[in-house]
Amino acid sequence: MVRVGLVVFFVAILASVGIAIYVFTMFNTNFVYANEGEKVQIGPIVYVVQYEGQFEGDKETKPEHSFFKIRINAQNLGNEPSKITGGQFYIIDENNQKTQPVYGKFSKEDLLTYELQPQETQTWTTQFDIPFDDTKQYKIGIRATKDQNSMDIGIICMLNC
Repeated sequence: MVRVGLVVFFVAILASVGIAIYVFTMFNTNFVYANEGEKVQIGPIVYVVQYEGQFEGDKETKPEHSFFKIRINAQNLGNEPSKITGGQFYIIDENNQKTQPVYGKFSKEDLLTYELQPQETQTWTTQFDIPFDDTKQYKIGIRATKDQNSMDIGIICMLNC
C-alpha cells in the first residue's frame, strides 16, 4: 500500500514538472535576430526593415534631435487579417535605451494603424526622435500585436552591426 502511494506521489511530481516545462516554453519570449534588409517572421507576419536615413521633420512636426527613419515591408502569411501598428516598433541604442516612434503625416506611407489582409504585402515608413551618432549601433525591436498571437520579438540590427 505504501509502495503504491510512493509511485503515485512520484508520478504526480513528474507530471507537474512536465506541465511546468511545457507552459514555460509556450509562454517564454523568443527573440528572433536579423540584420537590416533580412526577413524576420513574428507570428504570421514577415518583416523586412531598412534604414532610410535622417531627416528634420516638416513644418508641423520638428524633432528634438533628429528623425531616424525606417522603411517597413510586411507580408501576412496567415489566414486571418492582422493589425499592424507603429507602436509595435521601437529603436534600441547602444545603451539599450528604447524609444517609441513619432507619428505624423510626413508622407502617405507613414504607419499608424493598418489591417493587413491574408497574403497581402504592404510598405510603410516610421521615424524615431533620437540623438543620432553614425558611429553607434542601432537596432529596431518588433513586438507582435495581440491578434498575431506570438511571443516572438524581432531584433533587427540597423547600423554598425
